[in-house]
Amino acid sequence: MSTGLKDKKILLGVCGSIAAYKSLFLTRLLTKAGAQVKVVMTPAATSFVQPISFSVLSGHECLSDYIRKDNDTWNNHVELGLWADIMLIAPASASTLSKMANGHCDNLLMGTYLSARCPVAIAPAMDEDMWYHGSTQRNIQTLQSYGNDIIPVGTGSLASGLNGPGRMAEPEEIISYLEKFFQPEATKLSGKKILISAGPTYEHLDPVRFIGNHSSGKMGIAIADAAAQRGADVHLVLGPTDLSAHSNQVHTKKVVSAIDMQSAMSNHYDTADIVIFAAAVADYTPAQVSDIKIKKQDEEMTLVLRKNPDIAADFGKIKRKGQISVGFALETNNELENAEQKMKKKHFDLIVLNSLQDSGAGFRHQTNKITILDNEGNTFPFELKPKEAVANDILDVIESKL
Repeated sequence: MSTGLKDKKILLGVCGSIAAYKSLFLTRLLTKAGAQVKVVMTPAATSFVQPISFSVLSGHECLSDYIRKDNDTWNNHVELGLWADIMLIAPASASTLSKMANGHCDNLLMGTYLSARCPVAIAPAMDEDMWYHGSTQRNIQTLQSYGNDIIPVGTGSLASGLNGPGRMAEPEEIISYLEKFFQPEATKLSGKKILISAGPTYEHLDPVRFIGNHSSGKMGIAIADAAAQRGADVHLVLGPTDLSAHSNQVHTKKVVSAIDMQSAMSNHYDTADIVIFAAAVADYTPAQVSDIKIKKQDEEMTLVLRKNPDIAADFGKIKRKGQISVGFALETNNELENAEQKMKKKHFDLIVLNSLQDSGAGFRHQTNKITILDNEGNTFPFELKPKEAVANDILDVIESKL
């Protein structure tokens, strides 16, 4: 058996399904491959398979409740999510898919899923009609939009006696998926050093107020995760946001202001093969920052702002030969013309254009619709997609330029 899973930390979630017995074989295969496995079961799953079986096979206590009934101690779902390199839910029942899609947190498995920072893969298992039902397919699409991977269901004999799609993928197929996940095929980005900025910047007025914007950082984070998956050495400079990279291979530096972001990026710019400026950097910052909270006094308040450094333009002036620079443009009018001007001004090789005229694109959305322009006059339009899929479209175009 391949050793590509050696020492990998796999958090296995098991749901109430007749396919739960397959997860015993899966656990055995994972441990034989050298992986560390911890198992979390839903209460319903314990009706199909006993937790002790998973404990014996994995070498770790199998958990199914927040509170251990023998000593009233707490099973920390947050620590479980932080421990894992990947969370794998196999089998995932229709009920659990619905809970995951809608954030219904009523058991330890759901609490762990909602707090996990690692990538999540899902192997559904249910009857054919349940699988084809519109609500199930909608939940699948929603989960994919959150960045989760869906391991395709198999076709064959089902618990109902029917024959069709809905079977959980076989343990050997899931092992193959995990091996590819941890050892992706070599791409043009393998070994490349990629520097990415993402998220907003906050420019402080006083200790409690700031000037900012609505960027969540999700697009830049998705690019960082996708680049790491392709074997790149990724450094992410991330403005203030509640989100973080899923991949443990992404080196993240948290910053607050535009000055902070420029300083952090300067530590890696010279050695970067590719630089992606995805952050929404504030154009201006207060000329004076008060050490104490500014009290409400007059009917009007005058705020003096000074220009922030143009991070992309400043780095563009010292861009070295062979280094690829990628920018973003969020426009409301004259989109293509404005994007082309920005690309020339800041010495970008590529620019990713977002239009606020497009529904489902821009800040705070799980989706995005982009057009990529290059400095040779080519235009690459894409349809509305989850941001994780958009990230791969962007990286595909970058690879075509290498």
